[in-house]
Amino acid sequence: MSAYMVGYARVSTNQQDLTAQRNQLNTLGVPEERIYTDHGLTGTNRDRPGLNQALAAVRDGDTLVITKLDRLARSLPDARDIIEELTKKNVKLSIGGSIHDPSDPVGRLLFNVLAMVAEFESDLIRARTREGMQVAKAKGRLRGKQPKLSKNQEAHVVSLYRGGQHTTAEIAELFGVARSTVYRIVQRTPTLN
Repeated sequence: MSAYMVGYARVSTNQQDLTAQRNQLNTLGVPEERIYTDHGLTGTNRDRPGLNQALAAVRDGDTLVITKLDRLARSLPDARDIIEELTKKNVKLSIGGSIHDPSDPVGRLLFNVLAMVAEFESDLIRARTREGMQVAKAKGRLRGKQPKLSKNQEAHVVSLYRGGQHTTAEIAELFGVARSTVYRIVQRTPTLN
């Protein structure tokens, strides 16, 4: 029985493209029909159909090929689970052309070090994102979702609604908002007696 190369590619958002990873996997010797993908799923999400298919496709002696370790796993526990599964199946892992044998102690050590680096990078990205949001909030640039209508428009919506001359649908159409927006505006505006 001959050994096969099975590829796996992943992008985190639906706006990203898998073409570069597919091309690199082809260059590394993986045929197009043996490339499994996940689109719009983060590496921290372990329930990835494409990854599950790739892991199911590899057999004893095969090689799972990825372009970078962070495409496979973004946390150390996840990486360990995957490497454990590959070890049980006697499957090698190729990261960008560099082959690691998980049954070999040095290969296992290298994989764990790479997994720790991938997790560290992921933690850094999260920390920088939080930091950037705090700075933006402090400067008043991060205000959340802006209201659809100005305060004057909201007051007009309330007066029309409470006047009883117009239906909610008519008011919503007049201001170009959904009926639920009209209801929310009316609910949060106190009644003056």
